[in-house]
This record gives sequence, C-alpha cells and structure tokens, in this order.
Amino acid sequence: MTRATLYADGGARGNPGPAGSGAVLLDERGTVIAELMRFLGHATNNVAEYTALIIGLEEAERRGIDELDVRMDSLLVVQQMKGVWKIKHPGLRPLALRAGELLARFPKRTIEHVPRELNGLADALVNRAIDEAPRE
Repeated sequence: MTRATLYADGGARGNPGPAGSGAVLLDERGTVIAELMRFLGHATNNVAEYTALIIGLEEAERRGIDELDVRMDSLLVVQQMKGVWKIKHPGLRPLALRAGELLARFPKRTIEHVPRELNGLADALVNRAIDEAPRE
C-alpha cells in the first residue's frame, strides 16, 4: 500500500484570464515526491482548479499510489466531487467527469477542503505556471 497526499490548486488572473494549475504530491512523511504545473492560457478559476486535480490524480496513478488524500482550497470542486453540489456549468462537466473517474481508481481516498493558507505549495506552482508562460 502506497499512501500520499495531493494538494491541488488553480487560478486565473482576471477570471477568466491567464490561468494556471498546480499540484503537489507528498509521501507519508510529508516529503514532496512530485510537483506539477500547467499554464492553461485564457481560462476560468474553476477550469484551472479542476485541471489541477486531474493532473495530480494522473500523476498519483502513474506512481502506483493506492491510498490518496486530496486537499484543495476550492470548495466548489470538493463539494462537486463529493456529490454535494450539482455541476451546473456545462464547461465544467467534462472536467468533473474526468476527475471523478480518476478519483474512483484509488481504492482508499478522501477529498477535503482546506483553507487557502494550507495550500501554499500548490498555489506557488499556479503562480509560477502563469508567470513563466511564454508571452505572445
């Protein structure tokens, strides 16, 4: 059994605007085992949040993790993934379906909302993804 914690975050400057996603995987000791970031171009905060979750879940699966604790500061994504809130925006539906499909592949999993200040590692990657993106 391999256990890890995934911190995922997304953001857009202007919402919509230049957007990025970041995800950090930590092992049981709290050591960073993966850092992922992606510049998304022009997108919304919620698209960036879902993308962060997806890239983090894909990496956790690739690494053979079977017990995963997901932590995000997006209440919308957490509540939608838990089935508490409906997915009303049609643009988020395919992302939510993909994220749900990936999450279901982990035999033991949790997904919890955390305050923004506890999601600093992933948030820093979001800002790097946006700041380091090539300018047109």
